[in-house]
Amino acid sequence: MAGTGKKSSSPPSDHWSLRDAESRFSELVNRARHDGPQHVTVHGKEEVVIISAAEFRRLKGATTGQALIDALQSSPYPEIELVADRDAMPVRDVVLYH
Repeated sequence: MAGTGKKSSSPPSDHWSLRDAESRFSELVNRARHDGPQHVTVHGKEEVVIISAAEFRRLKGATTGQALIDALQSSPYPEIELVADRDAMPVRDVVLYH
């Protein structure tokens, strides 16, 4: 622990060196699931944060496009009409053999 002069066998609360994270991966995963995000450092510099799948889904949000719809509907310029230009797609012949 810092300031005690003793080395601790476990990493501080939510920070792990890469070496500790590798050797104690199961514990790191359990802490991410139960205690929240776990920070992993490489050469003393924070490089990644391990989070639970549930937290990842919450942060990522649903892939429904609702955020885009909400942003467009809350536009301060409702009188502007958005028109999507569509280019004709080339069609090619397909030969089917049986």
